[in-house]
Amino acid sequence: MEIVQFGILGPLQVRTPEGEEVAVGGPRPRALLTMLLLRAGRVVPVEALVDGQYGDDPPAGAANAVQAQVSRLRRALPPGTIEFTGGGYRVVADPDDVDALRFARVAAEGRRLLRSGRTAEAAAVLRAALALWRGPAVPDLPPGPDPTRLDGLHLDAREDLAEAELALPGGTSVATLAALAAEHPMREHLRGLLMRALHAAGRPAEALEEYEKVRRLLRTELGADPSPELAEVHAAILRAEHPAPRRRRRVPAQLTSFVGRRVELDRLAALGDARLVTILGPGGMGKTRLAAEHAARTGAPVCWVELAPLGPADDGEAVAAAVLAALGVRDSPTGSDGPLDRLVTALAGQEVLLVLDNCEQVVGGAGAVARTVLTACPRVRVLATSREPLGLTGETLLPLGPLPDAVRLFAERAAAVRPGFVVDDGNAATVEAICADLDGLPLAVELAAARLRTFGVDTLARKLSDDDRFRVLSRGDPTADARHRTLAAVVAWSWDLLGAEEQTLARRFAIFAGGAPAEAVEPVCGVGEDVLADLVDRSLVETDGERYRMLETVRLFCLARLEEAGERDAVAAAHARHHLALAREADPQLRGADQLRWLARLSAEDANLTAALRWSATHDRRTAFALVAALAAYWWLSGRHSRPGPVAAELLAAEVPEGMAEEYVAVVAHAVPRAAPEHWARGEAIMRTHGRELRYPFGAALWGMVAGPPDSSDPDPRLLGSDAWSRALDRLSRALLALLDGRPAEAEPELSTAREAFGALGERWGGAQALDWSALIASRRGEWTRAHELWAAALRLHEELGALDECAEVLCHRAASLLRHGELDAAAADVAHARELWAAAGRTPLPDEALLSSAEIALARGQVAAAREALAGAGSGHAVLTARGRVAAAAGEADEARRLHAAALAAAPPLAAARADVVEGVAGAALLDPGPDPERAAFLLGVAVALRGTAVVGDRHVVGTAAAARDLLGPDAFSAAYARGAALPREEALHCEWR
Repeated sequence: MEIVQFGILGPLQVRTPEGEEVAVGGPRPRALLTMLLLRAGRVVPVEALVDGQYGDDPPAGAANAVQAQVSRLRRALPPGTIEFTGGGYRVVADPDDVDALRFARVAAEGRRLLRSGRTAEAAAVLRAALALWRGPAVPDLPPGPDPTRLDGLHLDAREDLAEAELALPGGTSVATLAALAAEHPMREHLRGLLMRALHAAGRPAEALEEYEKVRRLLRTELGADPSPELAEVHAAILRAEHPAPRRRRRVPAQLTSFVGRRVELDRLAALGDARLVTILGPGGMGKTRLAAEHAARTGAPVCWVELAPLGPADDGEAVAAAVLAALGVRDSPTGSDGPLDRLVTALAGQEVLLVLDNCEQVVGGAGAVARTVLTACPRVRVLATSREPLGLTGETLLPLGPLPDAVRLFAERAAAVRPGFVVDDGNAATVEAICADLDGLPLAVELAAARLRTFGVDTLARKLSDDDRFRVLSRGDPTADARHRTLAAVVAWSWDLLGAEEQTLARRFAIFAGGAPAEAVEPVCGVGEDVLADLVDRSLVETDGERYRMLETVRLFCLARLEEAGERDAVAAAHARHHLALAREADPQLRGADQLRWLARLSAEDANLTAALRWSATHDRRTAFALVAALAAYWWLSGRHSRPGPVAAELLAAEVPEGMAEEYVAVVAHAVPRAAPEHWARGEAIMRTHGRELRYPFGAALWGMVAGPPDSSDPDPRLLGSDAWSRALDRLSRALLALLDGRPAEAEPELSTAREAFGALGERWGGAQALDWSALIASRRGEWTRAHELWAAALRLHEELGALDECAEVLCHRAASLLRHGELDAAAADVAHARELWAAAGRTPLPDEALLSSAEIALARGQVAAAREALAGAGSGHAVLTARGRVAAAAGEADEARRLHAAALAAAPPLAAARADVVEGVAGAALLDPGPDPERAAFLLGVAVALRGTAVVGDRHVVGTAAAARDLLGPDAFSAAYARGAALPREEALHCEWR
């Protein structure tokens, strides 16, 4: 039997494998099928079906009626879907083919991940579960246990998602939680989540007020006090135990106790007023652990930045990008400013302790970033760990020496691997000798203690004593690199204890820049997982149960061994091939319902993907070009648009590998703004003449976004394949071209079809695009409720992707609609929220859309000076020039207004919709003194309608121009001139004489 997908979380939906919907008519057959689907694969007795259909008072012949309804269902559904077995009926379907059952399973998995502390995975899984809901559960059934149970699971999942998001850098939506809490005011856990979210958003007073509301409600309704859980959240906020905002990367959680360094901790606490403190010491001295302990105890908000993944060649921009990532600030898709400027914007006005960990590889870049941030952001403090000073004026150094409590550290770590071990009179002298031989280096002491799994204390001491190389390295040339004088000796000693196969895996595993899941190890390293487990036992590799990683010092040591073995290029090639295969496997998944899970998976491998791309750029250009094309959708959807820019520009400096025209186009698109004009021209020619289906369909969307609409109004249909996503993208592309070309009547059904197609796939990016443009069309007709429903849906999808820029754009579109509807305060709130999102994304200066929206709000309030100020930092595009012309007119500057509107007309692109906006501005200028021309104004308003293909309901500028022209001309003459303009064919309207 063919597999059928069923949906009951919303109106009953039955789809064939080809995506075709099967109509199920009649309320009773739909209710019957719903009852069977709730127990898919299990027999439901006829009595239960009768009871569910008719309640306690079934009519005579109810069983026969059920049988008749089953017959109707069988005629509608594929053969074999419903079986009669043992006194009842069952739907032959896997539970995962029923959205309600799949939701229950996936939501439970999300809760399990949440309880195990894997919050990022939990959030992705829970979002996927909640995305299955299309409306109220089982609407064909009367109120009863099943709807109640599903609604309860839905609410539980939404709470779990909020809890998971609160633990992530991006936080959760306060507005969503507030609305949910308003629906369920007695649900204390939910109110606690709202309090935490408010506090994380920097709104502690509102969080405390929320607690007071709950307390009063419980006292009034139940005569009870808040639960201990809610009271603890309240107390935590009062104690400010959870710094806000929660978008930043937090201090790494520690798995072991902190031993010693009390003097250094007190010294750090006493340096509270110092703006820049650098903890100095050789590798393995405990710099990172001391910084983590201090950061965890400070009262200020903390952002932890790990710089170890950066290489020696990385500069201040790379360091600034790492800090932006730690702050949770996403790349801007269109911003031209650099990472350092965006960082200063993101930190402006914030009080935060910035911990720059492992600066030694990028000491110059880290110093440059620290200097810029400390100069521009007076409330920021920097705590750095490094093997050498950053060299800045005002830097306070805190050098670390050997650990005074090394014996206690050895004892605690040894007891962890050998239960019952204690340091006593019988072994104290030997343990002290071991710690002395290891120079009191904490990492060396810990590695040595770990060997008590294999050796006794005396044997361990003897092995250390017999290791001449260790003694030489620890007492050798004092001018040598500190890491090689001490820590390298510790790692070398551990290395020498490995067998040949373990050494092979250890040196090859070091190629992973960001750790790896177990399944990646054998394809890249050629050694099985059982040996990996041995390395975990020997403390060369650590794991959280899902991913495996080396301490960076150990990894660097092993990389040197890889180089010595002459294997580095071969292993790096295998590493690049593996991650290219992963990227190719992920690419189609990013265009479907699993895109959030695959985005999370690729994000976990981001350091490896970047390392593979960098290596390939200089060693294997074909793989580099393929990686850029395969990862395009990932970079765009995850907000990493600028990530491959420098490498893409480097790839364009040499010949393109043969047969990689599509990949070349992706490289050009990612090299913005570094790509030379000849590369743009070549890319455009390829897209125009490629003549076959793209291997990576997102490339078509990417090129359209960075290069703009094609010269032809009809995109090349051969670029897109026959798969569902490509067909949906084709619909979306045609719709946008039609809309921009002034053909909204053609665009709207295409957008609707695209929206449904993306929705059926569960693909959020395309669905949000179609929703946004559909809302724009609806709002132009004055269908306010429908437009705002569509925008709300678009925002939900963008929020699931974490797309701050796109959310801000949608908010500005909605604000324009609110303004035309007369809801000025609501429009201003949307614009303010959009500006906050763009600032959080590090956009500086703000995009023109934000400035234009702010100016429109100010003009609507009669604040001409504020409108002019809002536009001061904007560019010189046609929309900005039109807005400036209207400001000048409002200020009584007629000549300047006419000049600006003429400039806008000259700057407008040859797109009908864009020209329409400009023409309406020119129409307004035609009424200015001296010599107003109302007939020309009326004619131009009609021309704008001819260009756009529709009038725009409620546009205050057009309404004002029309009213003034009508007063001067009279109603009949106005109507005649307006109609003459509106009747122009679109092509004639595009080229008529407007001035």
